[in-house]
Amino acid sequence: MRRRAQSGFTLIELVLALTIVAIMVTMLFSGLRVGLRAWQTGEERANALQHSRSMTQILEGTLSGTYWYLALLDKTANTPVLLFKGEADRVSFVTGSPPMPIVGLTPFVAVTMSIDQGNNPGFAIRQKAMPNFDPFEAITPIVVDPTVSAIQFRYMRDGGSWEDTWNAVDERALPQAIEVTLRTTVSGREEQLPPFVVPIRVNAQ
Repeated sequence: MRRRAQSGFTLIELVLALTIVAIMVTMLFSGLRVGLRAWQTGEERANALQHSRSMTQILEGTLSGTYWYLALLDKTANTPVLLFKGEADRVSFVTGSPPMPIVGLTPFVAVTMSIDQGNNPGFAIRQKAMPNFDPFEAITPIVVDPTVSAIQFRYMRDGGSWEDTWNAVDERALPQAIEVTLRTTVSGREEQLPPFVVPIRVNAQ
């Protein structure tokens, strides 16, 4: 009598099946890893954009409230000067819309915006209640944003032309508007945001 052939997998078939399964699992996890990385990158970028939007709102609100503020810079001075000094990477002014509330009945606040270096680098905002004989001194900033690596200001004249600097003592006027360009760091990469223009409200009154 002849034995009936036994049914089952050969060793070669088993190895091939395991290899195919391993390849499919590898492809599945590779796709999952790519999807997770894309999701994390999208979340980081969305958070960075939301943060930039919040910073832009602070800048717009504070700069638009720039006020025509005349003051004596020291006790011996006889002639008050208009407190506004704009540079390409720094602006100092008096505003009726401070970036951070100040306790007390203080209608005007001196504000300085610039990029700080050193141990705590980033975009720094300083403010002091007015009146003050040294409104723009380098005090401890109330805000330091390390994600902003550079900032550029430009100042618009009455005729519509733009200047890189503005000295209100010489100009005897405030700029009509201020253009702001921010460069931020998103996921380790520097990215320059589109410039935005902030009109000075007091000029329209």
